[in-house]
Amino acid sequence: MPKAPSFDGIDWSNWQAQDRATLLFVVDDGHVLLIRKLRGLGAGKINGPGGRLEPDESPAAGAVREVEEETGIVPSDPRHHGELHFQFVDGYSIHVSVFRASAYTGEAVTTEEAIPLWTPIDQIPYEEMWADDRIWLPVLLAGGRFSGRFLFDGDAMLGYTVSEK
Repeated sequence: MPKAPSFDGIDWSNWQAQDRATLLFVVDDGHVLLIRKLRGLGAGKINGPGGRLEPDESPAAGAVREVEEETGIVPSDPRHHGELHFQFVDGYSIHVSVFRASAYTGEAVTTEEAIPLWTPIDQIPYEEMWADDRIWLPVLLAGGRFSGRFLFDGDAMLGYTVSEK
């Protein structure tokens, strides 16, 4: 059986993502819009709305589109807060641009992709989320910027580095 790569064994300077995606967290009145994913990568987990970019789509446009598709809400004025680079030991890799918005139109509704969850910021259910979220999400919620690299084996985080900007 081949040995899983170590975090330090990854050449991050030449790393290339197979997919590009977004996350966008809508924050309003002490609450953040999270979702319970119903399908795709992370199905069953709680996360922010987001997903893969379409060809030639900007990260900001993709983030807004994904939030609307998954929740019915249309965020306005998304602000870029971070970049996340994920490598999985099975070979999959994804680069995620992370945004925050404080204005939106519409009402959150359940869709085929997600169940929306307006969650008090002080009650975020990190135990039901990806392990990396507890490292960088508080930085985003405090208005900070960040960059992170993560190695996962399925749901298990094997290593990471995060820097605040």
